Amino acid sequence: MSKEPMIVLTTPEERNQLQGLPVIVAHMAYSVGAGAVLLRAQSARSLGGGYLVLNSSRYDGTGRAETFCQQVVQECQYRRFQGIVCDFEGGRLPPLEKIIHMLGEQCANRGWNLLVSEQYGHSSPHAIVMIPSAISGGTLEARLQEAQQEFGQNRIALALQRTAEDFYLPAPNGRGITLSQQELKQKIETRNPSIFFSHEFCARYFTYMSQETGAHFVLFDDPVTMQKKVELAARLGITTVLAAWQDIADATRELGLFSTRKTQVLR
Repeated sequence: MSKEPMIVLTTPEERNQLQGLPVIVAHMAYSVGAGAVLLRAQSARSLGGGYLVLNSSRYDGTGRAETFCQQVVQECQYRRFQGIVCDFEGGRLPPLEKIIHMLGEQCANRGWNLLVSEQYGHSSPHAIVMIPSAISGGTLEARLQEAQQEFGQNRIALALQRTAEDFYLPAPNGRGITLSQQELKQKIETRNPSIFFSHEFCARYFTYMSQETGAHFVLFDDPVTMQKKVELAARLGITTVLAAWQDIADATRELGLFSTRKTQVLR
């Protein structure tokens, strides 16, 4: 399989930082509003080409899916978008499932890509399902293979995430405390730990002891671990990768995103 350009999620204010990179720019400027109305950031007026990214944080579960999908398709046609990313979080909502099903039909008819969050992966047979790269149990390879078995070999995208978590040991629920990059850096500088690479997680880790809270396990990503995750996905035949610009801005060399003379925002 040939490698597809990486899909990079960015705000309208950040998009100029991607000038010259061989990527598909996915514009984080749209949301499903109350009553199923398409909401646009004011800065969306200057956008053109790439993908439209939808979030659902402001949706109230009401409105007509047909009208909303018509608004999205019209916006894509006007802005010359060639794909849609439904970055919906939280529990599955039947109205959003209907929206995804209808957008899947619209995208298939126009040759556009539709990418959806994992919980909505069964809402449209035409959708590509985004599988997060961050795990805290099992192996990333098994996680991706299970997703391929559930949704289809060619319907999986790697949602590349840059994470850092501090786990109290033992961690029976597999959940840690999220660390910012600055907090991670300070913890490494303060404790000067031995850092190892986990082939199961495709991430780096270290351990330390605290007099107050006992044993800790810190799992984190850096440019090299994100490169390893993309390489693993490629070995499994997964050619669609997306990531937020803020997660990969310092990893363009490792990810093979070398600057060109002209920005590529379309496939």
